[in-house]
Amino acid sequence: METKQNTGTLLGAADIRAIAAEAGISPTKKFGQNFVIDPGTVRKIVRTAGVTAASRVLEVGPGLGSLTLGLLETGAHVTAIEIDTPVAERLPQTVGQFMPDAADRLRVIEMDALKATPENTGITTDESLTLVANLPYNVATPIILTLLERFENITSFVVMVQKEVADRLSAHPGNKVYGVPSVKLAWYGSAAPAGVIGRNVFWPAPHVDSALVEFHRSEQPLDPQLRDEVFTLIDAAFSQRRKTLRAVLKKLVSEDAFTKAGIDSSRRGETLSIDEFIALAQARA
Repeated sequence: METKQNTGTLLGAADIRAIAAEAGISPTKKFGQNFVIDPGTVRKIVRTAGVTAASRVLEVGPGLGSLTLGLLETGAHVTAIEIDTPVAERLPQTVGQFMPDAADRLRVIEMDALKATPENTGITTDESLTLVANLPYNVATPIILTLLERFENITSFVVMVQKEVADRLSAHPGNKVYGVPSVKLAWYGSAAPAGVIGRNVFWPAPHVDSALVEFHRSEQPLDPQLRDEVFTLIDAAFSQRRKTLRAVLKKLVSEDAFTKAGIDSSRRGETLSIDEFIALAQARA
């Protein structure tokens, strides 16, 4: 007789569909909802993120609770930000049903993650925070960059995103997909690919592949006042990728500033590292 694999208290495909049916919830394109239905994938994400009982975790877009339960399984405290009202209201009930002992370690905030701040979420900034999330493909990059800016105590993250987005976030100078997200994320720390995820672990199955990105914030944070100037240069440098820095930054950077920064103005933006963009911003002063 075939033995059913023990998945503990995590959700499988049948659980996810049953919860959705009972709550009258259907995955929507509006919120980019693709729910994870594979406990093995959930545990891989949690393991990659290094979550332990001592961790404070921020989860964005918890959906029906697959990843939430995986995070709580470690003993961690989890704050989940969910934009979809029916989904946000259902999550505590799901945790109470499948992992009742963990209910007091979960806090659900119904909110658009792009509007989240330490003040309006009540998330303390004096403890290290790990971001772990299955992010909607269409807003993944803005969410990541916004949260890193506002929550300086996010010291690391592991996110599941569209593979194309993952490639951009972890790209290095000279790579054909290296661009604005790559450089801006590098301002905060270092990112690396952490594995490809198959389409069959989601419901509904997406039409694109997914991947994990792992990130660690730099121990020596850069001056936030310099960030806006650096990001302005990054946006301008990649606005016309095929043009030289001299051409595309002519209204922002003088030839003297290029010389002072030690950067050849005939180069293109896609060849510059975050350190070079910083040097260029400082040379303008």
